[in-house]
Amino acid sequence: MRREADRHGGARLVVLGSAGLTEGFHLIGAEVHPDADAAKLEAVLAQLVREGAQALVLVEAQLAHGGGHWLNRLRNEGGRIVVTELPSLHTPHEYAPAVDEVVMAVLGPEALK
Repeated sequence: MRREADRHGGARLVVLGSAGLTEGFHLIGAEVHPDADAAKLEAVLAQLVREGAQALVLVEAQLAHGGGHWLNRLRNEGGRIVVTELPSLHTPHEYAPAVDEVVMAVLGPEALK
């Protein structure tokens, strides 16, 4: 795992989601967790925190909406571990990022049309 961090300038690129989605990221050298579930996501996030790692964690949308202690904590506090979501490989047209709700609340529903 240390080699992954070295390859990315000290930060790790970690991807959790379906096997099809993670396969592409594996090709560019990311640390991938194919077909991960909510428990696996929480375990990976907890490990990153314990290690004091710097990481960009990309999580497939359906997994990102599951909640969980570490997922919620890292999203709310920011810092050296950044968690963001990716659209599902199989239903990208159904993807609506969480930031859409904030934009609509601030600028109104017409802002995203």
